[in-house]
Amino acid sequence: MPHFSPHQALANRLLPHLPVDNGDGSHDLAHIHRVWSNVRLIQAEEGGDLEILLAATLLHDCVAVEKNSPQRAHASSLSAKRAALILEALGWPAARIDAVTHAVKNHSFSAGVTPQTLEARILQDSDRLDAIGMVGVARCFYVAGRMGSALYDVDNPTAQGRDYQDNRYAIEHFQTKLLKLASTFQTHEGSRQAALRHRRLEQFLSDFMQEIGAGN
Repeated sequence: MPHFSPHQALANRLLPHLPVDNGDGSHDLAHIHRVWSNVRLIQAEEGGDLEILLAATLLHDCVAVEKNSPQRAHASSLSAKRAALILEALGWPAARIDAVTHAVKNHSFSAGVTPQTLEARILQDSDRLDAIGMVGVARCFYVAGRMGSALYDVDNPTAQGRDYQDNRYAIEHFQTKLLKLASTFQTHEGSRQAALRHRRLEQFLSDFMQEIGAGN
């Protein structure tokens, strides 16, 4: 079981409320722990309430919604509502519950909402860091495999003359989402870390295209 220092006791109370394993390795306990590691990295430079950040991190995906579900855009709102119920049952005061649910509701790329608090900005940045860099590459192809997508369009790998179709071809998710993320970060430290991972994405894409014979 991964550690969530310095609030392990809170983690122990919240972990039983997470969804049972649904076979989605891109939104599992390992993902939550990576997001927490990112939170600690950013919080060390930016500040913020670690207890609120841990609760928001642990509960940000507490309602599981598949990537191809029509409910996907509402996943963060559903998780925020459930997070509020969980924290109310644990006796948290309303103001701190609101701080957690704001962060949970506004962390998602699909929701398209700008976070208004430091903790919400940190959670959004921390979750997005897990979608870029080498972990982001791994998650992209993992999800594509679960959804039954091909690696790329063998007849038109660079999607010349048509819209990107990332629901059919995994590599096109780089253009529709992954390569856009670095410009959306909310904190200075998050942006700095994102720039490093963005360069890795660009290098991977360049190498991939070269290897399939579609290099620039």
